[in-house]
Amino acid sequence: MVKDEVQQLLNQLIQIEQISTTLYLAMSAYMDRKNYTGMTKWLKLQSDEERTHMLTLIDYLSGKDGVVKIGEIPAQASNYGTPLETFEKVLEHERYVTDAYRQAYDYIKQIDPQTAVIVQDFLREQIDEEAQALTIVERLKLAGNNSSAILLIDQELGQRQARV
Repeated sequence: MVKDEVQQLLNQLIQIEQISTTLYLAMSAYMDRKNYTGMTKWLKLQSDEERTHMLTLIDYLSGKDGVVKIGEIPAQASNYGTPLETFEKVLEHERYVTDAYRQAYDYIKQIDPQTAVIVQDFLREQIDEEAQALTIVERLKLAGNNSSAILLIDQELGQRQARV
């Protein structure tokens, strides 16, 4: 059986992933409303990925005979501003997630090395998550108010494929 403090920590990470999946889904709907089809697809895939993370944590905790607690999902905004402002929020959120996993890993590595490996895998993946968001933000900054450049970035983001 998993220790209470480990169970509590994993439930907090599950909640973060649950919020992440709904946040990116809301952002996707907003971008769809603005007719940025590529950004819509990118954000939907990001939402799916975060849901997969949540399910992985749920399965792990359940497999350790832990109690999974699914918390309330806070309402998400319906307006995220310009594409740049939207992806700045994505980057900010990914940095928050990275920090949460880093804190979890630092705490858990001493008391449950097996669970620490799982948390470390997610922490390692956050390197890519942040890098992708940062690249998009930097490219949108370069595009400025050039609608052709923004549409080109949108088209490129639409080429994202789901991870297998």
